[in-house]
Amino acid sequence: MIYIAESGSTKCDAVFLENDGVEVARIRTIGFNPYFHSSEFIDTELKKVKEIAEYGAKVDHVYFFGAGCSSPSLNQKVAAGLTASFPNAKIEVDHDLMACAYATYTGEPAISCILGTGSNSVYFDGKSITKGISGLGYILGDEGSASYIGKKVLSAYLYKQLPQNMMCDFEETFKITPDEVRQRVYNMPHVNVFLGSFAPFAHKHINHEFFYKLVYEGFESFIKTQVMYFPEATQVPIHFVGSIAHHFEAVLKDVISNLKLKMGHVVRRPLDGLVQYYLGNIHSAKAPQQPKTLS
Repeated sequence: MIYIAESGSTKCDAVFLENDGVEVARIRTIGFNPYFHSSEFIDTELKKVKEIAEYGAKVDHVYFFGAGCSSPSLNQKVAAGLTASFPNAKIEVDHDLMACAYATYTGEPAISCILGTGSNSVYFDGKSITKGISGLGYILGDEGSASYIGKKVLSAYLYKQLPQNMMCDFEETFKITPDEVRQRVYNMPHVNVFLGSFAPFAHKHINHEFFYKLVYEGFESFIKTQVMYFPEATQVPIHFVGSIAHHFEAVLKDVISNLKLKMGHVVRRPLDGLVQYYLGNIHSAKAPQQPKTLS
């Protein structure tokens, strides 16, 4: 049996497959990111999932694609957390950018982007994957992501820059004080997820000029910083995966159009495309090369 998982920092979609490709079960767990989660934490959380308890020992191969899985040491941290739940499996851990590229591949070169809790981008020509300069995280980067949009919304509230009726709605929606915000941001873990929790407020009011502009500028910054870094950006389609890309697709299309780039397709959850790519390529021993970084 095979276990394929695609994980962001917030949630993880996964599927159990028989070796012939027949789907056994599909699950969702919390997300695991080695920058924020220990091997012990991953182990503990996976043991709570009944499907993993039922099928884990039957799995002989695990493919885990996750946010933050960007180096051998970080990948090993995740693999160690998976070992107890999949005791008989060969475990392979790789970056969620790989899953993004595979899930959006349509047979032609493209730039594939993640817009979820964080943001990232990669160029995939069908054979090799080229990483760019993204992946700086929610403090230094993550332009256009949930954590980025949420941070802008939260800052606007704290600076009293929201339209007055929006100030009232924010206070009624979140019931959080400025002191509590500072405590959560500066003294608590998983700050990226906390900041991202305010992004739905922008979606709720996206028809208001203030929030449209806020999201538009975040996407524009992402495209100019992370996507247009690739020399191929003006020649190939630009695909997106993730909940933020899905919910704010109309704004994203406006940004792409105004920058005279080619809009690709938007995939909310890349697991389906990842499974199809796996069945058509990886399982038939035609896996792509390991990623390389642009010089």
